[in-house]
Amino acid sequence: MPISSPSAVDANDFQSMPAHSRVWIYQSNRMLTEPEVNAIKDAGDRFVSQWAAHGSQLTASFQVFHRLFLVFFLDEKQASATGCSIDSSVGFVRHVMDELQIDLLDKLNLAYRDAQGDIAVQRMTDFQDNLKAGTHTADTVVFNNLVGTKGEFVDKWEVPVKESWHRQLL
Repeated sequence: MPISSPSAVDANDFQSMPAHSRVWIYQSNRMLTEPEVNAIKDAGDRFVSQWAAHGSQLTASFQVFHRLFLVFFLDEKQASATGCSIDSSVGFVRHVMDELQIDLLDKLNLAYRDAQGDIAVQRMTDFQDNLKAGTHTADTVVFNNLVGTKGEFVDKWEVPVKESWHRQLL
């Protein structure tokens, strides 16, 4: 199904997902356009409305944040993700990548807020070089895409370098 098809079904709003919900974050290598965001959101809503594990419907939500991050939320107390259901979500991500010619799987791209508060993306090596040069500091806000739950996403996704795994780059 092309990602540009209109959506007939809305997925659960991520705000209604419990704090223990599992999170998967996929960061784009570039900022997405508004039409791309709308198409991805529509396709993601359709995907999670049909996402299942061993025949059980999964309670999930899909969101696009800051025109850069594709995020799945899954309430595993209702039904847990299985290898096949996780594979299907990665298949969805790969489809988006192919359709839009973007990379969502390169973990060496780091997102952060620049001095003006705008979101920027840099290769890990360049980010580390900027830390050493003083362009970035321990207080530079980064996106910690390793958070595992919605609660952590809300509280610890945007944090200073010194409070994230990124501190190892200092």
